[in-house]
This record gives sequence, structure tokens and C-alpha cells, in this order.
Amino acid sequence: MTQKGKLVVITGPSGVGKGTIVKALRAKYPDFFLSISATTRYPRQGEVDGKDYYFLSRVQFQEMITNDKLLEWAEYTENYYGTPRQPVLKEINKGKVVILEIEVLGAKQVKKSFPSATTIFILPPSIEILEQRLRGRGTDSEEVIIKRLTKAKEELAVTDQFDYQVINDTLETTIDYVESIIKVE
Repeated sequence: MTQKGKLVVITGPSGVGKGTIVKALRAKYPDFFLSISATTRYPRQGEVDGKDYYFLSRVQFQEMITNDKLLEWAEYTENYYGTPRQPVLKEINKGKVVILEIEVLGAKQVKKSFPSATTIFILPPSIEILEQRLRGRGTDSEEVIIKRLTKAKEELAVTDQFDYQVINDTLETTIDYVESIIKVE
């Protein structure tokens, strides 16, 4: 199958600012297609099913795994996350830039199945700042924050497996740099 469009994977630890970066890119480039992930976690306040995520039961998610309807998937902090395959392929074949904002294990899976994908790892300026960001969100329990920080340390150890590493220190600079990567690729 000929890929006309471009697949860009944005990944990094929870709380690093991936969502904010992607929202800024989509505001500037409304033609970019943002793949909506599926998850078994409960919606956060203000999140909408089919817009922010597809919120599924564990049974529904496991059916998607069994039927090979996911481009990638992983279990992360006791919830499943994954990318429905069909919408991504459809938009790439239309010639669009498709952005996946996904966790690290899923990004590695995508790179195996789509070697031409551009992978961008977003890093925090420090683990302490990442902890401040996670706590500042006010959305997770202490137990979940500790799990996310432990996972983040593991994820930061594999940054060299991605095409680009970008430190999200100053948001505007980070957005500009990610934009330039997408344009060059």
C-alpha cells in the first residue's frame, strides 16, 4: 500500500505536555488529523467520548485486540490505551499528516509497523518539574502519581529509540520545534 500522507508520533511520559503541544499544532494546522485513542480509563472532567478518547469497557477493548483493529495498544497504569487502525490508514491514504499522541510502548509498536513514521519524544526539563506538572493537574490520586513517575523514569531511559528528542522547557519554543520537525520530515 502506498502511503501518501505522513504519520507523526508524539510520545513521552504522562504530564510532559504532549496534549498541549498537539492542541497548539491542530489550532495552527486544522488539516492535521489527530488520531483519537481508545482507552479503558474513566473520562476526566470535560473529556468527551469520541472527541478526546473512545472510552471503552475492558471487554470492548479486548475484542479490538483480538480482531486486530488496533495499530498499537498497551496497558498503562491498569488501563488499556490503543490506536484504532482504520481511521489512521484512511487519512494517510488521503495524503494527510496524521498525528498520534500516544504513550511510549505504543510509539515503539507503531515504529515497527510503520518504519516511515516520524517519532518525537517529548521530555520534561527534569523529573522534579514533571512531578510538579502531574500534581498540578489535580486529576490523579497519590498512588497514580507515584506510578506515573516510576513509569516516566523507565520511559526516559529509552529516548534514544526515537527519531527526535525535544525538551518541553518553554512551551512556545517546544511547539515551534515540533512544527519544524513535521515540516522537514
